[in-house]
Formats: sequence, C-alpha cells, structure tokens
Amino acid sequence: MTAAAEHIPQRSSKIPAAPRIDADIDFDDSAAIAEAAVEDMRTVETGVAVLVVKRGPNAGTQFQLDKPVVSVGRHPASDVFLDDITVSRRHAEFRREDGTFHIVDLGSLNNTYLNREPVDSAALSEGDELQIGNFRLLFLVGTLAR
Repeated sequence: MTAAAEHIPQRSSKIPAAPRIDADIDFDDSAAIAEAAVEDMRTVETGVAVLVVKRGPNAGTQFQLDKPVVSVGRHPASDVFLDDITVSRRHAEFRREDGTFHIVDLGSLNNTYLNREPVDSAALSEGDELQIGNFRLLFLVGTLAR
C-alpha cells in the first residue's frame, strides 16, 4: 500500500437498517382537524364562511371568506395563499352572491374539485370538500349565519 493510500478512510459496507413503520398508525388527521374547525365556527360572524385545510401543506390552517370575492392561488397577493406548485398563481375565487357562496375556477391547470368532481363554477354547501392542487379544504359556515 502506498503512503497516500494509507490516509484514505475506508468506507463501511454496512448499510443501516431502515426504521420500522408501524402499519397500525393512522396518518389521516382529517377527522380531528374537521372536528376542531367545527368547534371554532361558533365564533364566526354572520355571513362569513371558513375554509379549513384538511390535507396538504399547512393542514389545520383556517381561512375566513369575509369579503364578497376572495382570491385563491399561489400568488402571494392571493387572499387564500396556497404555496404549492400544484396550485395555479390565480387558481380560483370564492364569490358571495345573495348569501350563497360559489367557487369559480379561473382556468387553473390542475382544475378545482368540489366533492371530488371537477367544476368550473358551483354553489357551495356546508361541509363541502374542495380540492385545489394538493390541498383538501373543508367549507364551513358559521353557526351564527344559519
């Protein structure tokens, strides 16, 4: 062995074992997030709805729909900022017309889904599930608004 070769550290051929994953663990916290959001709705003003992130980055985050038009997208100026590449910069809008909330897709690349069906525009009801990119959102209306 040469002098230079003596100073080269030997690599270990031992590969560390992968951590064990317990198959009984429930990774879906959607139900817990939704239950907590429903409790929070008691403090929401009349005519205001809330979106709750059920799945995706920032699960549990809530967004109030407290304006006649609320923009949704990846653009930082969006009212509902969803920072993920699967969300278009200007993805959709929530519009409140005559006390009814509507979702309107703005020609997004990945579509907007209402209860797992693609929509261009649709009226929303309490408990509807929306999907925008990788985000699953729960639509709730304050108990005072009913």
